[in-house]
This record gives sequence, structure tokens and C-alpha cells, in this order.
Amino acid sequence: MDSIKVAASGLSAQTARMRVIAENMANADSAGNTPGEDPYRRKIPTFHAMLNDDLDAYEVRVGRLSYDMSDFSTRYEPGHPAADENGYVKYPNVNPLIETMDMREAQRTYEANLNVVSVSRQMLGRTLDILRG
Repeated sequence: MDSIKVAASGLSAQTARMRVIAENMANADSAGNTPGEDPYRRKIPTFHAMLNDDLDAYEVRVGRLSYDMSDFSTRYEPGHPAADENGYVKYPNVNPLIETMDMREAQRTYEANLNVVSVSRQMLGRTLDILRG
């Protein structure tokens, strides 16, 4: 049962990670509404290991969201309401390719934790079968 609890913490962490990635992707083209306004800034989830004394094992916990402080991209769109005096509009620092790769990694990690839960349940079932005789 302990392995299931540890894997469940991993499932929860990867679910949170996928939500943040989905939010980043949804806002990848969100420019500001007024000149000089900063657009959406890419969010980065953080994780930390926390010792569970009952399990005597570490579980994964979601930490604070941090922000990617890299520069925003700019596009020349003089007719846009958020265009500066030179006609450039700031766009989020979200790279869809990076987000796609992060999503793929989160999905694979989620699946690995799900496999741990599945195998642990099978092992518990077999143990009970053996004990029943």
C-alpha cells in the first residue's frame, strides 16, 4: 500500500504540472490590450520531496509556481491596440514546442506512476490469493 501512496503523490504532481502546461499553451498568443502592457508570462511548476513519516518514504509535492523571466517576443503589428510607438506588440514568452515536450514528459511520468499503482494492486491481489491457499 505504501508504494501506491507514493505513486499517487506522483500522479497528483504530474496532474498539476499538466494543468500549468495547458494554461501556458492556451495563452501562447495572448498579447496585452494596451501599449506597453506585459502579456502573459510563462509559468513553471516546482516540486519538492516531502518525507511521509507514516510511510517512511518521500512523496512528491507541488511547490510554488515560478515565472519564466525570459524576454517576451515581439511582432510588428502597427494596427494592434497593444502596439508601441514603433508598431511592435509584446507576446508571451511561451514556446509551444517546449510546452509540447514538457507535456509529453509529464504524460509519460504520469503513466509510469499509474503503472506502479497497477502492478502494486496486482501484487496485493496475488498475495491475498496465496494466503487464502
